[in-house]
Amino acid sequence: MLNILLVDDDIEFSDVVCHIVEFLGHNINTATSLKEAHQWFENNTFDHVLLDFMLPDGSGLHLLDHLKMIGQDPKITLISGHPSVKGILADMCEPNIGHLLKPLQREDLELVLNGPKKAPKKAKQSGITRHFGGLIGESEPMQQLYNMIERVAKTNANVMLMGESGAGKEVVAQAIHNASQCEGPLVASNCGALSKELIGSELFGHEKGAFTGAIARKEGVFEQSNNGTLFLDEVTEMPIDMQPNLLRVLEAKKVTRVGGNREIPTNCRVISATNRTLTDLAQNNVIREDIYFRLAVFPIDIPPLRERKEDVPLLAKAFLEQLNDENGTSFSWTAAQLKELQSYEWPGNVRELRHAIHRAFIMSDPQTSEITLPANLESPFSRVNTQTEDKQVSAGQTIEEVEKELIHATLDKVQGNKTLAAQMLGISTKTLYNRLNAYGGIGEYK
Repeated sequence: MLNILLVDDDIEFSDVVCHIVEFLGHNINTATSLKEAHQWFENNTFDHVLLDFMLPDGSGLHLLDHLKMIGQDPKITLISGHPSVKGILADMCEPNIGHLLKPLQREDLELVLNGPKKAPKKAKQSGITRHFGGLIGESEPMQQLYNMIERVAKTNANVMLMGESGAGKEVVAQAIHNASQCEGPLVASNCGALSKELIGSELFGHEKGAFTGAIARKEGVFEQSNNGTLFLDEVTEMPIDMQPNLLRVLEAKKVTRVGGNREIPTNCRVISATNRTLTDLAQNNVIREDIYFRLAVFPIDIPPLRERKEDVPLLAKAFLEQLNDENGTSFSWTAAQLKELQSYEWPGNVRELRHAIHRAFIMSDPQTSEITLPANLESPFSRVNTQTEDKQVSAGQTIEEVEKELIHATLDKVQGNKTLAAQMLGISTKTLYNRLNAYGGIGEYK
């Protein structure tokens, strides 16, 4: 049992975290400011501090200096509300300080507080370790992903995969299916590629003569995946007025084919995927709330490649090995080339890496074993403009300077909308106003 201090001025968020931490079997106390946190440490010691980055009376990072001064050394996990903060904090903090993004899932806190469970089963092929038959990577984010896959595979819970385009959502879906060892097949359907007129037929099937062109009866993907796994990619692109039909099937576990009147039992785990953020889902009316809770019984965030760069050499070797096998060649990487691949940000994630390697493979001289990398790794779709999350911290910047830059960059991105900016930063609107007042910048965003 751990003794934990949560330092966060968002009361509703703190209530949720306290409930989860107590459920996990630990003691937890709360502070809403740096001043309160200092008071807690006057007569108490804590094993772990969950620390918000932005507090009403200053940056949470100042607490780290205070702890060093009083000789206390609890484990620290910083909490923030936007991915851009994570990269900035990584440059400012020691490597042993953890980081979590709001909103938190129970699994996030459990991994931080209790640590990962036993390593999942691995299968080796040609010297490359492929977890659950397909996933490659040994970084900490991937270890956490493997742990979640192993857990959910033991259940029949529906899973929603969230992550950027190209991060490997379909490969993760296959891994969950493999780990589940179910009897039926994995059937995939892309909801974003279907017209409103055809999506009912694709999902639920149709009877002969149900509509013009229905010359024969067709089983939908729910029937096809019976006793197996149904993967619904780009599920948030499904027309909103078709979603109640999907909800009925998820609740009743029965489908009725288009043009039919007989209910057909179906039994499959549904794995859905989206590259939209939670904020996007909540604000832009792309998915009904009741559908989300049915599909996202167990949500999983897939880490982008830039957050697990130590896996790039493994992936590069695996992709090149596959191309060598398919083409009877023997190309290999040099250490310098792998380092170059690892230094690039890969905004298109694993898909972009695979494409770049395939391009390099085609351009290399087959009479040699030397692969030739292009002079520029960027694809036409790579981000040209530096985004907030790519900002670099300069040596010598104070915590206040970095915090001020982050607040102003976020406000600029949302055209001065303080409520939305506060949500993105994971702080209350009151705290945002306090920080703007402290920096004398509130007049810019009236």
